[in-house]
Amino acid sequence: MTVLDQGTSKPRFAIRPALLVPVLAVIFAALFGLALVASIGVSVPNAIAAFINGTVGSPYSIAASINRSVAFALVGFGFVLANRANLTNVGGEGQIAVGGIAATAVALYGHVSGLPLGLSFILPMLAAVLAGAAWGALAGFMKIKAGTNEVISTLLLSFIGVWLLYWCVQSPALLRKPMTTSATLPESLEIPDETKLPLLTGDYSFPVHIGLPLAIVLAVVVAVLLSRTILGLRLRAIGLNPVAAHRAGISYSRLVLFALAGAGALGGLAGALMLLGEQYSLKDGFSSGYGFDGLVAGLLARGSITGVIAASLLFGFMRSGGINMEMVAAVPTALVVVIQGLIVITLAGATLFIEKWERQ
Repeated sequence: MTVLDQGTSKPRFAIRPALLVPVLAVIFAALFGLALVASIGVSVPNAIAAFINGTVGSPYSIAASINRSVAFALVGFGFVLANRANLTNVGGEGQIAVGGIAATAVALYGHVSGLPLGLSFILPMLAAVLAGAAWGALAGFMKIKAGTNEVISTLLLSFIGVWLLYWCVQSPALLRKPMTTSATLPESLEIPDETKLPLLTGDYSFPVHIGLPLAIVLAVVVAVLLSRTILGLRLRAIGLNPVAAHRAGISYSRLVLFALAGAGALGGLAGALMLLGEQYSLKDGFSSGYGFDGLVAGLLARGSITGVIAASLLFGFMRSGGINMEMVAAVPTALVVVIQGLIVITLAGATLFIEKWERQ
């Protein structure tokens, strides 16, 4: 159905393209992915059943998907925050890594496990936030002082952060647990129970932790900051025209540092939630590509915090379903990644279509 705008012959969708097109794009990508599954000889009904079971088949699966989505969303919020100042933060992976390192170090060796009022897990979270903020601010400092493109600096800092994590879990002098035999895994000790995030239900069959309400609060804070405050207006001003903003008395340097440090802080917090709420020990590969999934969620959201939440939930449940497809239906990991990539590319194409429609 279409409706004609008064005075024009241009049709207007009764359902907005911004809502309809992404849904159709996901359906198309999913059908194409199922065709790929069939092409390698895997039973499509079995693959679908495994995917559904991995996403919503049990309370535990739902909780795991939500917890993953929380981490993706925090990185996505950081991307949107930086992007408001026309900055592109692609360093979520490294910010998660340094956040996980800081949270682990404080939880294990910061003598926090006996502290009251939730400080036993709050302090490791704050340490992770500060570490992520410092990692993001470093990219901002290089941009201000040397003119380094933030895409390059945040990306390279991600590699450094990931290898720093690898060093920490490989070295007994750092965070690796004491080696009792040659078979001792390269990982940290498990964090004390007091430093683990409380569960919303208190039931480990549905282990959604307090990171969920925290992410919801942060979503509101970031949305209000960007749309309802002077700071958000100034970030937009330097993003649109740094020269005019400078002439208006707005400090470009301070806002660049704030935007990238804020994005880094949210990435570091994502690392803390992963460590304190799910994994409980630092391992090689700890960040698991979460930073890049969060980056894509931010990219596809087109500056919308609601869009970040929707994309993060999509990727969170997709990852859970993909893991179960691999284990139960023997769908190769590479094919699962291809399906995820198809959805991303199709959604990106849908975004271009929407933008062209809105300009008409």
